[in-house]
Amino acid sequence: MTQKIIILLGPPGSGKGTQAVRISKNLGIPHISTGDLFRQHLKNNTDLGKKVRSYMDSGKLVPDTLVLDMLFDRVSKSDCRSGYLLDGFPRTLAQAEALEKHLNKSSTITAINLNVNDDTLVKRISGRLTCKACGHVHNTFFSPPSKTNKCDKCQGDLFHRDDDEASIVEERLRVYHQQTAPLIKFYKDKSVLTDINGEDPADTVFNNISKVLKKRG
Repeated sequence: MTQKIIILLGPPGSGKGTQAVRISKNLGIPHISTGDLFRQHLKNNTDLGKKVRSYMDSGKLVPDTLVLDMLFDRVSKSDCRSGYLLDGFPRTLAQAEALEKHLNKSSTITAINLNVNDDTLVKRISGRLTCKACGHVHNTFFSPPSKTNKCDKCQGDLFHRDDDEASIVEERLRVYHQQTAPLIKFYKDKSVLTDINGEDPADTVFNNISKVLKKRG
């Protein structure tokens, strides 16, 4: 049996999470986010979770070896036998190379890169207004609320998250471009990467991704 692995690349605010959920549901394969894995291991206080916590508590970056241990533990489960979708991994060339070594000969990779202009990304993220009551998200640039700082859905108060400040978003994008440019080349050189316009409406992006996946079989 061929194991089909989908890798979703894209900067913060490109819509990876939204598309990952839809693709996973459509294909019936697990959606694996390294961020979710971290939270699960920390919550369940597993051996890996304890190691992660020791680094986080001391203010150190969690090393690749631990991230890989968590990922490889997850993809070894029976529900990943036919394939899975990776969201937020790999982030670096070293992680991509480690994944390649881990895969068996029957595994195939399809990498999708969501392209979105940096100015659009800054507006998408820095313009977010989240409802304290229901969690609905407005955007001052693209979907402003009818009433200032009031949610259209439930009339709850809207707030702006500290990590959505434009200066913080710009720094996150700088780091993303620095780390991800080699990754895009890595998968392009293997002829498994397709660029998708992430500025299109979400339904259009999903349909374009679906066409690529269907073509790849």
